[in-house]
Amino acid sequence: MTQQTGSVAIVGGYVVPIEGPPLPDGTVLIEDGVITAVGAGLEVADGVEVVDASGKWVLPGFIDAHAHVGVWEEGEGWAGADVNEMTDPNGARLRALDAINPADEGFRDALAGGITSCVVKPGSGNPIGGQTVAIKTWGRMVDEMVIKSPASVKSALGENPKRTYGDKDKLPSTRLGVTAVIRDELTKAQDYQARRDATLAKNEPFERNPSSEVLVRVLQGELPWCQHTHRADDIATAIRLADEFGYRLVINHATEAYLLADVIAERGIPCIVGPLFHTRSKVEVRNRSLATAGKLANAGVTVALTTDHPVVAIDFLVHQATFAVREGMSREDALRSITINPASILGFADRVGSLVAGKDGDVVIWSGDPLDVLQRAERVFVSGHEVYRYADGRRVVTNPYRTG
Repeated sequence: MTQQTGSVAIVGGYVVPIEGPPLPDGTVLIEDGVITAVGAGLEVADGVEVVDASGKWVLPGFIDAHAHVGVWEEGEGWAGADVNEMTDPNGARLRALDAINPADEGFRDALAGGITSCVVKPGSGNPIGGQTVAIKTWGRMVDEMVIKSPASVKSALGENPKRTYGDKDKLPSTRLGVTAVIRDELTKAQDYQARRDATLAKNEPFERNPSSEVLVRVLQGELPWCQHTHRADDIATAIRLADEFGYRLVINHATEAYLLADVIAERGIPCIVGPLFHTRSKVEVRNRSLATAGKLANAGVTVALTTDHPVVAIDFLVHQATFAVREGMSREDALRSITINPASILGFADRVGSLVAGKDGDVVIWSGDPLDVLQRAERVFVSGHEVYRYADGRRVVTNPYRTG
């Protein structure tokens, strides 16, 4: 497999750029890890490695907008469970980046599912869970995989935080308490910002508070607020809080969001929907439906899909899109929900999400239409490296520790 970031030309495939019409017999040119041209009939210079994609589909790498790969490791028990620091209701200073293990098997599964990027988030045990990070799904160390850090701040409403602290007989043990904790911490951050700015204006020393510093970035609109929420009443609370504090709300999971689709669309709030395959394991997901993503998209909501890995295996991301189409989502919206939409929602569409000149060379060659469950990702390129190949019934992943 290709082991270097030289010049690569993927030729002869049915190219689906996402931003732009499909190109039969298209070509994708990559140089030094970056896409330089996408089109039909492009000339390939001498010395460029040519990858024949004849009879195949060529798409940008998929993106899972909400995953716990690397921080909630598969098969490792407590030793690999670094997703929830459930000892402080305000975990704004916590960073998923600091707990990601690139050796987690979930990253190999991601490549097998055509996923080249994901947003890794802290869990939902705390009202304020911490900072998320957008990363590539292949790399030697997480610092080399980062696309955007932080990408957003994770927060949770509903059953998870009230159960976490209710079992300890501590605040918050109710929905009232969860919302109060979030409101209290954001109010403190407003006061902190005023004190900080006034003190620094006088050129006097100021003692920084790491959690408040992060929340100030949320209040200033710099970081989106990724709100874990399932029930319609919790979604209404999420909107109420966003209205009160003026931050950029992104609804995560959105199980009952279809009940408020018109309200969400009118306010321009994006939704990260899913996972769609899990059982109704708790009360707040009893109205889970494969049709939710399509209902929201059809109402005008910008939708991304998530597996919430390892709740659902990350390589099943594309199958969620397939079943969403079966239940009423358009093919175009389904493909956008796992490519350009998550990148746009969380602010890194300049790097990934479509096959456009200037973006990273994250390209996947599929055996056929990826929305056909019988097709598979056959070759995966990340920043111009071929890092995965399926051949002769075997999955082969390039060892990230030996890239030369």
